[in-house]
Amino acid sequence: MSISQKVLDYLKKNDIEVKVVGHKKVYTAYDLAQTTKEKLNKIGKTLLVKADGKDYMVLVPGHYYLDLSKIKKHLKAKTIELANEKYIKKILKTDVGGLHPFAGIGKMELLLDKKLAAARDAIISAGSFTESLRMQAKDLKKLDGVTLGEFGKAVVKKGIVVARKGAKAAMKNKKIKKVVKKIAKKSPVKIKIKRK
Repeated sequence: MSISQKVLDYLKKNDIEVKVVGHKKVYTAYDLAQTTKEKLNKIGKTLLVKADGKDYMVLVPGHYYLDLSKIKKHLKAKTIELANEKYIKKILKTDVGGLHPFAGIGKMELLLDKKLAAARDAIISAGSFTESLRMQAKDLKKLDGVTLGEFGKAVVKKGIVVARKGAKAAMKNKKIKKVVKKIAKKSPVKIKIKRK
């Protein structure tokens, strides 16, 4: 499945230059980073949340997970939840891995994480599992209905340590260090911790 003409027309209308990047079939931000040989902080991960019954697209860097409490606070919402796969298929007519952040097409709002917006360029899913878009991250702020804020947190997952101030800073945190050591024992992935 290739990128829809509707998405390309929307970007052209908003005067945003993009480069289509072809790749093998991927379903996650991590797979896209591996396939394109890019760092996860340059990969945009799009998710859908429901806050007080209203739908919002959220775009965070690939090495972040959503922080629903931050989103709830930002929106001053009473209730918030991550949309499930069934709901995404019903509302957006796509699978979870096929979400794109161009919320203006569906008359939604986009919550853009500041960390991704600060990158020089980003690779964004555009509704295709075999093609993505490379674009200037600053252009994401030009899109319709964009709100900038902090909507995610750094991830510690499957032997990979990622932190806002880098892996060194993360390893100073005793809780993270303990989790990483526990994962390292179970994981076939070798973790090297450099000390000065």
